[in-house]
Amino acid sequence: MTETFGADFLVRWLTAAAGVVDREADRLTELDSAIGDADHGANLRRGFAAVTATLAKEPPRTPGAVLTTAGRELISTVGGAAGPLYGTLLRRTGKTLGEGARVTRQELAEALGSGVTAVSQLGGAQVGDKTMLDALVPAVDGLRESFAAARAAAEAGALATVPLRARKGRASYLGERSEGHQDPGATSSALLFAALDETARTPRAGAAS
Repeated sequence: MTETFGADFLVRWLTAAAGVVDREADRLTELDSAIGDADHGANLRRGFAAVTATLAKEPPRTPGAVLTTAGRELISTVGGAAGPLYGTLLRRTGKTLGEGARVTRQELAEALGSGVTAVSQLGGAQVGDKTMLDALVPAVDGLRESFAAARAAAEAGALATVPLRARKGRASYLGERSEGHQDPGATSSALLFAALDETARTPRAGAAS
């Protein structure tokens, strides 16, 4: 029997993501200080804190609504490129999921795939450009296999950005000087999939999801 996940699972995922972003914010900012604006950690911390506050105040009833609400909140509260990019990722994923009360892991993977495509279209980036896509694309592929595979693929993708030369975003202005640094967007993307895996490993007591 295929396991399905309700709105509560998505809320717990984003709450877990907010926690890991908060813990890792200084590291994200340190990475961003080398090749960006040195604000990635602070911006995401603020954005995901706003997401969790909104979801706690008015919990959406479907997985799609959870992600659409979260995406909208990130777009409105996060400065720089991270807000529109992460907001687009979650918002498009939520819209793709639609109004179903529960989703399978495969359905979530397919919906996230549409979200990643939207991110690529928005930023004009592809895998290999040293952006969040270097973690997101393999993570979605991994999610079709398992939550753990998605996490591992995202983390490997983030590490693989170290030797790359940035072709998009602020880092691209540095040319060869962007080489040797791990991309902060790919790193934060990997954190989201780590939180997703942890959420799947620790189901809520007394609940199916």
